[in-house]
Amino acid sequence: MSTFLDTCIEDSLPIWQDCLETEFLRRLSDGTLPEDCFKGYIVDDSLYLREYAKVFAWGMLHSTDMEEIRAYHSLLSFLKESEDATRLVYLARWGLTDQAIQPLPLRPENRAYVDYMISAARDGQGAPECMMACLPCMLSYGWIFQKIAQDAPQVQDSLFWPLVRDYADPSYKEVCDHWVDFANQVCAGLTPERAARCREIFRQSSLHELRFWEMSAQPRNDV
Repeated sequence: MSTFLDTCIEDSLPIWQDCLETEFLRRLSDGTLPEDCFKGYIVDDSLYLREYAKVFAWGMLHSTDMEEIRAYHSLLSFLKESEDATRLVYLARWGLTDQAIQPLPLRPENRAYVDYMISAARDGQGAPECMMACLPCMLSYGWIFQKIAQDAPQVQDSLFWPLVRDYADPSYKEVCDHWVDFANQVCAGLTPERAARCREIFRQSSLHELRFWEMSAQPRNDV
Protein backbone atom coordinates (compact mmCIF):
# COMPACT_ATOMS: atom_id res chain seq x y z
CA MET A 1 0.00 0.00 0.00
CA SER A 2 1.41 3.38 -1.04
CA THR A 3 2.09 5.95 1.65
CA PHE A 4 1.50 9.69 1.39
CA LEU A 5 5.20 10.26 0.70
CA ASP A 6 5.23 7.53 -1.95
CA THR A 7 2.59 9.49 -3.82
CA CYS A 8 4.51 12.76 -3.48
CA ILE A 9 7.77 11.19 -4.63
CA GLU A 10 6.16 9.44 -7.58
CA ASP A 11 4.68 12.75 -8.72
CA SER A 12 8.05 14.51 -8.47
CA LEU A 13 10.33 11.81 -9.92
CA PRO A 14 10.16 13.29 -13.45
CA ILE A 15 11.35 16.60 -11.96
CA TRP A 16 14.18 14.86 -10.12
CA GLN A 17 15.16 13.18 -13.39
CA ASP A 18 15.26 16.62 -15.02
CA CYS A 19 17.56 17.72 -12.19
CA LEU A 20 19.90 14.83 -12.92
CA GLU A 21 20.03 15.88 -16.58
CA THR A 22 20.93 19.53 -15.91
CA GLU A 23 24.23 20.77 -17.28
CA PHE A 24 25.66 21.16 -13.78
CA LEU A 25 25.01 17.58 -12.68
CA ARG A 26 25.89 16.05 -16.06
CA ARG A 27 29.26 17.77 -16.03
CA LEU A 28 29.80 17.00 -12.35
CA SER A 29 29.20 13.32 -13.20
CA ASP A 30 31.65 13.20 -16.09
CA GLY A 31 34.26 15.39 -14.37
CA THR A 32 34.08 18.32 -16.81
CA LEU A 33 32.33 20.80 -14.51
CA PRO A 34 34.46 23.96 -14.20
CA GLU A 35 35.72 24.47 -10.67
CA ASP A 36 34.40 28.04 -10.54
CA CYS A 37 30.86 26.70 -11.14
CA PHE A 38 31.34 24.19 -8.34
CA LYS A 39 32.65 26.92 -6.04
CA GLY A 40 29.58 29.01 -6.80
CA TYR A 41 27.37 26.05 -6.01
CA ILE A 42 29.05 25.43 -2.65
CA VAL A 43 28.65 29.10 -1.73
CA ASP A 44 25.00 29.10 -2.80
CA ASP A 45 24.38 25.87 -0.92
CA SER A 46 25.93 27.36 2.22
CA LEU A 47 23.62 30.37 2.03
CA TYR A 48 20.68 28.09 1.27
CA LEU A 49 21.30 25.94 4.34
CA ARG A 50 21.18 28.99 6.58
CA GLU A 51 17.71 29.83 5.29
CA TYR A 52 16.67 26.17 5.21
CA ALA A 53 17.19 26.01 8.97
CA LYS A 54 14.60 28.75 9.37
CA VAL A 55 11.93 26.48 7.91
CA PHE A 56 12.22 24.34 11.03
CA ALA A 57 11.96 27.38 13.26
CA TRP A 58 8.48 27.91 11.84
CA GLY A 59 7.79 24.24 12.32
CA MET A 60 8.68 24.57 15.98
CA LEU A 61 6.42 27.59 16.36
CA HIS A 62 3.49 25.57 15.00
CA SER A 63 4.33 22.52 17.12
CA THR A 64 1.77 21.25 19.59
CA ASP A 65 4.00 18.90 21.59
CA MET A 66 7.61 18.33 22.62
CA GLU A 67 7.97 15.28 20.37
CA GLU A 68 7.62 17.49 17.29
CA ILE A 69 10.02 20.07 18.68
CA ARG A 70 12.60 17.37 19.38
CA ALA A 71 12.14 16.08 15.84
CA TYR A 72 12.95 19.47 14.33
CA HIS A 73 15.87 19.90 16.71
CA SER A 74 17.34 16.57 15.64
CA LEU A 75 17.06 17.55 11.98
CA LEU A 76 18.82 20.84 12.65
CA SER A 77 21.57 18.92 14.43
CA PHE A 78 21.90 16.59 11.46
CA LEU A 79 22.27 19.54 9.09
CA LYS A 80 25.04 21.03 11.20
CA GLU A 81 26.95 17.84 11.97
CA SER A 82 26.60 16.05 8.64
CA GLU A 83 26.24 18.64 5.90
CA ASP A 84 28.69 21.18 7.30
CA ALA A 85 31.83 19.04 7.31
CA THR A 86 32.42 18.50 3.59
CA ARG A 87 31.09 21.94 2.66
CA LEU A 88 33.56 23.65 4.99
CA VAL A 89 36.46 21.65 3.53
CA TYR A 90 35.50 22.84 0.07
CA LEU A 91 35.25 26.45 1.22
CA ALA A 92 38.70 26.21 2.80
CA ARG A 93 40.09 24.98 -0.53
CA TRP A 94 39.22 28.39 -2.00
CA GLY A 95 40.31 30.41 1.01
CA LEU A 96 36.73 31.04 2.10
CA THR A 97 35.01 30.63 5.44
CA ASP A 98 31.37 30.19 6.32
CA GLN A 99 31.44 33.45 8.25
CA ALA A 100 33.03 35.40 5.41
CA ILE A 101 30.44 34.42 2.81
CA GLN A 102 27.36 35.19 4.92
CA PRO A 103 26.99 38.80 3.64
CA LEU A 104 26.82 37.57 0.03
CA PRO A 105 23.40 37.72 -1.63
CA LEU A 106 21.43 34.67 -2.60
CA ARG A 107 21.05 34.42 -6.33
CA PRO A 108 17.44 34.94 -7.51
CA GLU A 109 16.64 31.25 -7.98
CA ASN A 110 18.04 30.47 -4.54
CA ARG A 111 16.12 33.33 -2.92
CA ALA A 112 12.87 32.26 -4.58
CA TYR A 113 13.37 28.72 -3.31
CA VAL A 114 14.04 29.56 0.33
CA ASP A 115 11.29 32.17 0.38
CA TYR A 116 8.85 29.55 -0.90
CA MET A 117 9.81 27.02 1.77
CA ILE A 118 9.67 29.55 4.58
CA SER A 119 6.27 30.87 3.48
CA ALA A 120 4.89 27.33 3.16
CA ALA A 121 6.01 26.53 6.72
CA ARG A 122 4.97 29.93 8.10
CA ASP A 123 1.53 30.01 6.50
CA GLY A 124 0.74 26.33 6.91
CA GLN A 125 -1.13 24.70 9.74
CA GLY A 126 1.75 22.68 11.15
CA ALA A 127 4.18 19.85 10.53
CA PRO A 128 2.69 18.53 7.26
CA GLU A 129 3.32 21.76 5.35
CA CYS A 130 6.75 22.20 6.94
CA MET A 131 7.89 18.70 6.04
CA MET A 132 6.52 18.88 2.49
CA ALA A 133 8.49 22.09 1.96
CA CYS A 134 11.83 20.75 3.17
CA LEU A 135 11.82 17.06 2.23
CA PRO A 136 12.28 17.39 -1.55
CA CYS A 137 15.76 18.77 -0.93
CA MET A 138 16.79 15.90 1.34
CA LEU A 139 15.17 13.13 -0.65
CA SER A 140 16.11 14.31 -4.13
CA TYR A 141 19.75 14.69 -3.08
CA GLY A 142 19.83 11.08 -1.96
CA TRP A 143 18.14 9.90 -5.17
CA ILE A 144 20.35 12.03 -7.46
CA PHE A 145 23.70 11.25 -5.90
CA GLN A 146 22.99 7.54 -5.55
CA LYS A 147 22.32 7.54 -9.29
CA ILE A 148 25.55 9.40 -10.00
CA ALA A 149 27.60 7.11 -7.77
CA GLN A 150 26.14 4.04 -9.53
CA ASP A 151 26.17 5.27 -13.11
CA ALA A 152 29.32 7.42 -13.19
CA PRO A 153 32.05 5.59 -11.23
CA GLN A 154 34.66 7.95 -12.68
CA VAL A 155 33.35 10.63 -10.30
CA GLN A 156 35.30 8.88 -7.53
CA ASP A 157 38.51 10.29 -8.99
CA SER A 158 37.23 13.86 -9.16
CA LEU A 159 37.06 16.92 -6.95
CA PHE A 160 33.35 16.26 -6.57
CA TRP A 161 33.51 12.81 -4.99
CA PRO A 162 33.33 13.90 -1.31
CA LEU A 163 30.02 15.63 -2.03
CA VAL A 164 28.65 12.69 -4.01
CA ARG A 165 29.83 10.20 -1.38
CA ASP A 166 28.09 12.05 1.46
CA TYR A 167 24.67 11.86 -0.17
CA ALA A 168 25.07 8.43 -1.76
CA ASP A 169 26.13 6.83 1.51
CA PRO A 170 23.68 4.34 3.08
CA SER A 171 23.81 6.31 6.34
CA TYR A 172 22.27 9.31 4.55
CA LYS A 173 19.45 7.10 3.28
CA GLU A 174 18.82 5.89 6.82
CA VAL A 175 18.34 9.48 7.98
CA CYS A 176 16.03 10.22 5.05
CA ASP A 177 13.99 7.11 5.79
CA HIS A 178 13.52 8.35 9.36
CA TRP A 179 12.18 11.67 8.12
CA VAL A 180 9.93 9.98 5.58
CA ASP A 181 8.43 7.97 8.44
CA PHE A 182 7.93 11.15 10.46
CA ALA A 183 6.31 12.92 7.50
CA ASN A 184 3.98 10.01 6.84
CA GLN A 185 3.01 10.07 10.50
CA VAL A 186 2.15 13.78 10.58
CA CYS A 187 0.37 13.60 7.22
CA ALA A 188 -1.88 10.73 8.25
CA GLY A 189 -5.55 11.68 8.29
CA LEU A 190 -5.29 14.99 6.44
CA THR A 191 -8.45 16.31 4.87
CA PRO A 192 -8.50 15.89 1.06
CA GLU A 193 -8.02 19.64 0.61
CA ARG A 194 -5.04 19.85 2.94
CA ALA A 195 -3.51 16.69 1.48
CA ALA A 196 -3.73 18.19 -2.00
CA ARG A 197 -2.10 21.37 -0.75
CA CYS A 198 0.73 19.40 0.84
CA ARG A 199 1.33 17.41 -2.34
CA GLU A 200 1.54 20.68 -4.26
CA ILE A 201 4.07 22.10 -1.77
CA PHE A 202 6.24 19.00 -2.28
CA ARG A 203 6.02 19.37 -6.05
CA GLN A 204 6.77 23.10 -6.01
CA SER A 205 9.80 22.57 -3.80
CA SER A 206 11.00 19.92 -6.26
CA LEU A 207 10.64 22.44 -9.08
CA HIS A 208 12.68 24.93 -7.09
CA GLU A 209 15.36 22.24 -6.72
CA LEU A 210 15.46 21.99 -10.52
CA ARG A 211 15.87 25.75 -10.88
CA PHE A 212 18.67 25.71 -8.29
CA TRP A 213 20.60 23.11 -10.30
CA GLU A 214 20.01 25.04 -13.52
CA MET A 215 21.31 28.19 -11.83
CA SER A 216 24.44 26.42 -10.66
CA ALA A 217 25.74 25.84 -14.20
CA GLN A 218 26.80 29.50 -14.16
CA PRO A 219 29.53 30.63 -11.74
CA ARG A 220 29.06 33.41 -9.24
CA ASN A 221 31.02 36.56 -10.02
CA ASP A 222 31.57 37.67 -6.42
CA VAL A 223 33.73 34.86 -4.96
